Amino acid sequence: MWPAPEATAPVDATVPLPGSKSVTNRALLLAALADGPGEVRRALRSRDADLMVAALRSLGSELIPSDESVSGVDWHVVPGPVRGGASIDVGLAGTVMRFVPPMAALADGEVAFDGDPHARKRPMGPLLSALRTLGAEVVGDALPFTIRGPLSGGEVTLDASASSQLVSGLLLAAARFDKGVTVRHNGPPVPSMPHIEMTVRMLRSAGVRVDDGERDVWRVEPGPIAARDLTVEPDLSNAAPFLAAAMVTGGTVTIPGWPQETTQPGDALRELLPRMGATVTRVPEGLRLTGGGRVDGIDADLHDVGELTPVIAALAALAGSPSTLRGVAHLRGHETDRLAALATEINRLGGDVSETGDGLVIRPRPLRAGVFHSYADHRMATAGAVIGLTVPGVQVEDIATTAKTLPEFARMWALMLGEAR
Repeated sequence: MWPAPEATAPVDATVPLPGSKSVTNRALLLAALADGPGEVRRALRSRDADLMVAALRSLGSELIPSDESVSGVDWHVVPGPVRGGASIDVGLAGTVMRFVPPMAALADGEVAFDGDPHARKRPMGPLLSALRTLGAEVVGDALPFTIRGPLSGGEVTLDASASSQLVSGLLLAAARFDKGVTVRHNGPPVPSMPHIEMTVRMLRSAGVRVDDGERDVWRVEPGPIAARDLTVEPDLSNAAPFLAAAMVTGGTVTIPGWPQETTQPGDALRELLPRMGATVTRVPEGLRLTGGGRVDGIDADLHDVGELTPVIAALAALAGSPSTLRGVAHLRGHETDRLAALATEINRLGGDVSETGDGLVIRPRPLRAGVFHSYADHRMATAGAVIGLTVPGVQVEDIATTAKTLPEFARMWALMLGEAR
């Protein structure tokens, strides 16, 4: 149990963030598939990124670290022929379990995949069926499974409404397929579309020809993936709890290096948090948020930015008016059922949260001390930390799970509050 620190004064801090997990794992995989060595600088160092590095090494690439620290590392990546005979541990990382299998289908033998117990419940069937259609031999419809190539590529239709990663996984390796790939989505809207836009932009930056001009259709032409050097942006979604701290304490937090243009979903915080009472400004250092001393409720469709939901829900539980969060039914298939988990944990502290078919209705009530369970979900843990800023006696179970994307979160939180020793 981690005693969540209570804020005794308005926060006034500059919080540098490590690199984006989403950019890091895409960049590492593309570098491993490239036509020559390349550099991935300021890459995130976290459990998810470490699992990606281990997977790529198992498949034949060399990844050589330099300028390494706890939260970041520069990688020199030397691609090699994709080899079989590997066993890949995906942990609980969606980017590893969805991005690596299409690459593994290029190997010269069988590749086995498994992960954490809850990973076996995460949606994989549409991706594995798509790989079968494209020519791979796949045994299993969820973790654990095995893949054996070769696959030729071509056209495939799948329902990606459970996760945008199902599309991104196919697109990232597609230029190495003999026929490339045409991916058609057929089903309810794909969530987190900014993540697919990120994939497309990164592919184009590597010289890959991608046509996304038709709605719910993506075409990748076969060809080389150009070796290049890339510097990873700060992880904007991981800014959420720190910006929320400024809101609930009536303080100010500055995030250095906030990009002027980005496809990261976390950039939506610039629009969402002012709707809840914050003042957000760009400054020479990056992005600055100042809280107004009060948090307003919000009615928001978070379909494209579902990863922000836990912290938005924590803010809503501390707000002065009700909130409705919509469009995030897909969060039931993440590290845990985030909608059920948020409702359960906020209500455990005396809140009033109801689940809907695709979201949450949050009616603020005075909260009390208690345990906020994380469910081995990094974003649940950071939501509990936000609530603990103004509710004395909150304990967050398994704060170490934040290492999935944000190493040393507890220390960063203490530094923000001026409590680091």
